[in-house]
Amino acid sequence: MLKIERKLYAIFSNILNQGKARFLGISLGKGVRLLGTLQLDINPLAYVDIGSGVTLTGGTSFNPLSDGRKMTICAECAKSKIIIGQSTGISSSCIWAKESITIGSYVNIGANCILMDSDAHSLDWRVRRSREVVKGVSVDVLTAATAPIVIEDDVFIGTQSIILKGVVIGARSIIAAGSVVTKSIPPDCLAGGCPCYIIKHLK
Repeated sequence: MLKIERKLYAIFSNILNQGKARFLGISLGKGVRLLGTLQLDINPLAYVDIGSGVTLTGGTSFNPLSDGRKMTICAECAKSKIIIGQSTGISSSCIWAKESITIGSYVNIGANCILMDSDAHSLDWRVRRSREVVKGVSVDVLTAATAPIVIEDDVFIGTQSIILKGVVIGARSIIAAGSVVTKSIPPDCLAGGCPCYIIKHLK
């Protein structure tokens, strides 16, 4: 995409995405930029707050590492809560909250990352197979385990990383590209791997 086309696309997609976000009840701070392809799946009773100066981008026009993927925000349930602090940047990632995902300020999340605070499905194969539905929702989905995710200020998460339920990543820590984070990481650490482990302390 040519430079001038990219600028026009950024302006147009930002206007369109902000309109859609506000229509869905998302709170937007000053100077928020929602660029490119953005998928919003928001329960009408969920709470989603995007802080001032946040930039969310989707598609290869803004980050070559994104492989063309959308930026996705899913607040699945009425009780779901997603909060993104100020001046945070996220590229073509999936933020999927059944309960709660909190991302601090000045956080950088690389392309194609996944943050999900639930197992999505029951760990009991009998429940998964049953196809039982309660009030329009499968028991499989209803019984999936959940635990909040918290990403503290100034964290950097490398591309293709996965952050799973119950994880807290402490302030200023760095998660190496391609990591699968299953347990909390303290502040001021470099961590990576599958499963993610502390490589070294930064202070």
